[in-house]
Amino acid sequence: MKNLIFPLLLLSLFVFGGMLFKLSAPRSCDMILPNDSIFVLTGDQRRIPFAMKTVNEYPNTDLYIIGAGAPSPSDLTRHATIETSSKSTYQNALAIKNIVTEKKLNRIVIITTEDHLPRAKFLIKQELPNTYIVTCPATLRGMPVTKRLERWTIEYIKYIVTLFGIKEG
Repeated sequence: MKNLIFPLLLLSLFVFGGMLFKLSAPRSCDMILPNDSIFVLTGDQRRIPFAMKTVNEYPNTDLYIIGAGAPSPSDLTRHATIETSSKSTYQNALAIKNIVTEKKLNRIVIITTEDHLPRAKFLIKQELPNTYIVTCPATLRGMPVTKRLERWTIEYIKYIVTLFGIKEG
């Protein structure tokens, strides 16, 4: 029994931390201003349609689609700047940093799925510590519970690894 105490304690801490991770993730969009710059991180099929619905409410915002899964311009309902070379969340953060620096932005909106948002925001904030980041999560509604649990667990593990300084992989 004594041999099980440490592993059970670690498992309990992992589960408790995972619950806090999920509970701390944003549930809805923060306030988007009419002149904000919106960055959509690709990688999940929900992100682009959610972003298109969101940005249509803000026709004067600048829209940037970041990542290897970016759609072709003909798939979009409005003009967007598309970056397709970044292949990971960390590379997305670097691409966003380049744009923010070039455009001299001090406030940006990040759209990605709710499970991905904590790690994405963390990495972007590390690259842009003086930039205000507004979060806007695309929900995972309609996905089977087991698949959602799997996605949240994977993102939680990636978040923990990121906290230890491993940004890629």
